[in-house]
Amino acid sequence: MTRGLTARHVPLHRGPAGWCAILTGQTPPQPLEADITADVVVVGAGFAGMAAARRLTQLDPEAKTVVLEAGRVAEGAAGRNTGFMIDLPHELTSEDYAGAGDDRAIIGLNRQAQGFARAAVEDYGISPDFFDQAGKVNGAVSDAAQAHNQSYAKHLTELGEQSEALDAKAMRELTGSSYYHSGLYTPGTVMLQPAGFIRGMASGLRRDGVDLFEQSPVQAITPKGNDWQLVTPKGKVTAHRVILTVNGHLESFGVERGRLMQLFLFATMTPELSPDEVKALGGASRWGITPSDPMGTTMRRIDTGQGSNRIVTRTCAVLRPGMVAHKADVTRAARVMQGKFEARFPQFKGMRMEHTWAGHLCLSLNGVSVMRQIAEGVFSGCVQNGLGTARGTLTGMGAAELACGQASDITRYFGRETRPKRLPPQPFREWGANTVLRWKEWKARRE
Repeated sequence: MTRGLTARHVPLHRGPAGWCAILTGQTPPQPLEADITADVVVVGAGFAGMAAARRLTQLDPEAKTVVLEAGRVAEGAAGRNTGFMIDLPHELTSEDYAGAGDDRAIIGLNRQAQGFARAAVEDYGISPDFFDQAGKVNGAVSDAAQAHNQSYAKHLTELGEQSEALDAKAMRELTGSSYYHSGLYTPGTVMLQPAGFIRGMASGLRRDGVDLFEQSPVQAITPKGNDWQLVTPKGKVTAHRVILTVNGHLESFGVERGRLMQLFLFATMTPELSPDEVKALGGASRWGITPSDPMGTTMRRIDTGQGSNRIVTRTCAVLRPGMVAHKADVTRAARVMQGKFEARFPQFKGMRMEHTWAGHLCLSLNGVSVMRQIAEGVFSGCVQNGLGTARGTLTGMGAAELACGQASDITRYFGRETRPKRLPPQPFREWGANTVLRWKEWKARRE
């Protein structure tokens, strides 16, 4: 690639990033407003970008590192997930999350990502409430969902991993809801306040000399002698190495076009619960429930340490190859999620959600990431397959290691992956995928 890359568009988000909205203390944005030079430029300040920048400071502390973020830190995809950093296999295209590859290797890498993030929390003074290794539960309602949990538990036992079956009483004591018939608890998941964590990473990196510019979308990356020049609306950066950590927006730069599935999931967040509502809810003050069927509904309860007492609901998926969710998608998802929330917590029937948003994720048909050198001096840590907190951390770390000429378990693992498979042409891609998604959503409607 000597002709450079031109971005067709910049990220567009529907609704506020609720995790950001409930936090205070956001500093004013610092856009790039001059022409500067750097040794390495990281494009994107999500989980992959933050990991890449931190890994660069470890491997090449004398290098000048610049991070360019199109919007505000943690208001993009990094602040629009449900904050599960999962250590175990979590294959979204399966029926019970069990992976089809080397699950022991995946577990080891995921725990390496958790350890890397945990060290950053300690180093940067990030609140431990924003990085809580509380574990999670796969909730089940139907007999089929319970069978999925049993299958997954058996698979974990074969891997030497712990899990604990929960009955309806235990689920009610945990969540305050009588909706779930059973659950499967696994202890290794970290429950993040994702916006708080990412903001903390940004502050720590700035402390260590990394220049991070917000509201500075990269419009073009063009050759300039032996270097690359990155063009933003108000300034340029010239650097010898570039790391792209833009997940699905890699395709908007022309890389792996026609091979990436651009999906959106949706979430709602309640207003802050009053003391009386907290009492009426009961249960533990923090928990996270993923559905036993991957197409079901994810729920989280958080407390004041993570922003305030609230409940988050997440479900509905839609494929939009243009990388922009429609307003009608958000409207429909909000209606569905209201019903899911009220089914679980009938005592709050009619409660209006305070925040509703769409979150962009990117999958490949064969479940691979794009973590490799894509041109001389240009590296990619993209395509997280819906596992952005752990997989993004790993691909960011790996891209930084490649940029520094280092080999590791991460670079070797992702280096063995093939390219993403080519997708069916439009309009069959969008019609077909959304038909399948709606059918799977209906099939998992109770979960």
